Amino acid sequence: MIEITSKNNQVYKLFQKLQTKKYRDKQELYLIEGENLIQEALSEGAIIQKTVISRSCAHRLKDTAEKLNGDVFVVEDSLFKNIAQTKTSQGVIAAVRRPVVSPEDIVGSGGPGNFVVLDRLQDPGNIGTIIRTADAAGYDLVIAVKGTADVFSPKTVRAAAGSLFRIPVLFVDTEEELLRFTRAAGKKLTAASPSGSRYYYEEDLSCDIALIVGNEGNGVSRSLMEKADMKIRIPMSGTIESLNASVAAAILMYETVRAKGKSGIDM
Repeated sequence: MIEITSKNNQVYKLFQKLQTKKYRDKQELYLIEGENLIQEALSEGAIIQKTVISRSCAHRLKDTAEKLNGDVFVVEDSLFKNIAQTKTSQGVIAAVRRPVVSPEDIVGSGGPGNFVVLDRLQDPGNIGTIIRTADAAGYDLVIAVKGTADVFSPKTVRAAAGSLFRIPVLFVDTEEELLRFTRAAGKKLTAASPSGSRYYYEEDLSCDIALIVGNEGNGVSRSLMEKADMKIRIPMSGTIESLNASVAAAILMYETVRAKGKSGIDM
């Protein structure tokens, strides 16, 4: 392990700067924290560029450090706490290379499967939970429409619980780009909304779909609602008008699993 003794160290400064979205985007890196998440990153083949371990945890994490495929640094606890993302840190944080995904890669790979579309969602917990559920439900891709909060923010990464290592994320700048891509991939654009024209169980969801989950406050954009092939809603009783975005997404994603009759997923 390489010693970091000063806050002016360039690696230490890198980890400080990676707390911001702008710098994460520039470097195409994001941060993961905790031994379990780092072990999962290793098992899934994620590219770990650099890892910083707190002095008090260095001995305990020696075996993990030996498995890492990038530089490993040890820093005093007083410095580590300034780059840790959680109050009760496990004493290890790593910078991981963000995978690059292009529409051509996805369309070229072909085959059946579903996508989930994040339409300007803002809550990191919702975004991470939807990514995790999409992974569990066997979805092939997450699409983030411009205006969606950072998919690689610390809170989102924690909520995704390792799923970002397995399910690709495609970023699109415009709704037109989204429409072109989903059409080329052969997916039916399916909008989830309390104002949907039919209950989800009234539609045939056995086909390949791109399920749109809308912004927490405003729902799916009006223009996407107008262009959607299917507009579905979840029945609710009483005075409840809508569900949490990640809860609604989970219900609908697993309904598509049921409709397709997929095997290999414990339900």
